[in-house]
Amino acid sequence: MTADVAADRRRGPAHWVAARGLRLGWVAAAVGVAAVVGFGAAGLWALATASAGLAAGVVVAATGTRQVTRAQRAELENLTAQVDRRAEQVAALGHELRTPLTMIKGAADLLLERTPGPLTAAQERFLQVIGHQCTHVVALCESLLTQAKIEAGLFTPRLERADVSVLARDVVTAMRPLCAQRQQRITLDTPQVTPRIPADPLLIAQAMTNLVSNASRFTTIGGNIDVRVMAVDTGVAIYVTDDGAGMSREQRQRLFHRFATGRPLEDGTGLGLVITKTIVELHGGSIMVDTASARGTTFLFTLPAGTSGKAGPA
Repeated sequence: MTADVAADRRRGPAHWVAARGLRLGWVAAAVGVAAVVGFGAAGLWALATASAGLAAGVVVAATGTRQVTRAQRAELENLTAQVDRRAEQVAALGHELRTPLTMIKGAADLLLERTPGPLTAAQERFLQVIGHQCTHVVALCESLLTQAKIEAGLFTPRLERADVSVLARDVVTAMRPLCAQRQQRITLDTPQVTPRIPADPLLIAQAMTNLVSNASRFTTIGGNIDVRVMAVDTGVAIYVTDDGAGMSREQRQRLFHRFATGRPLEDGTGLGLVITKTIVELHGGSIMVDTASARGTTFLFTLPAGTSGKAGPA
């Protein structure tokens, strides 16, 4: 059994039969051509017989081609339906988890504000753990919802002229409390004037938040995180640097894959980096990483002044 036949059989009986018929049709057509050439000098009757064989072979080959096309179209529709169904299931799960977790976190925040009454030191510590874990799982639900949009083909940017420096300042301001909990120092360096580029502000802010959150998670307590925005010839470049443990070559190869992170035994699903890479590429940019063990990590992504991203509903 040849490799082609084995591959056809793996795709299903209908596809195998159609492919088999297509091959036989083209063989018949080839035989017909040879017969026409060979019997052309043997007389009108032999020539007519060979021509009929050629026509029959062509008809069989054309029929086989249509059958293969229909089989391939049915297979594509089946795969598309499976992807859509899985995306819907993930989206439903993320939504059902996010709503009660948000309520739990809100209740914990109210208790931490001591609105219902005073707290002991142990109670405050437990509530902080509850709040932190709820925040982590809510973020995971958001990532799952975004991943479901990506798989369903619904994840497209809404472009407008955006100032990346302003977006970076907003992200750093929002991330300071998280870094403060871990006694980490976060700094921001932006040019005085940043060219406005076509971008979706919400998606770019999400990409930067993912990178800063990733840097905070993998930087030691008391470490430093630097966010830098630069105007370059092609557009804008954004750097997120930490002084953590860095990554080995093997750990680096697992980046940008779902449910894989750059560290073993660390929390995280790897979805944040997958989503960040998708966001950057949808804007026509690229993302790179510079890392080494014990030397920290820098993520760099670029956004072009003119983008090939498609505007549409996010």
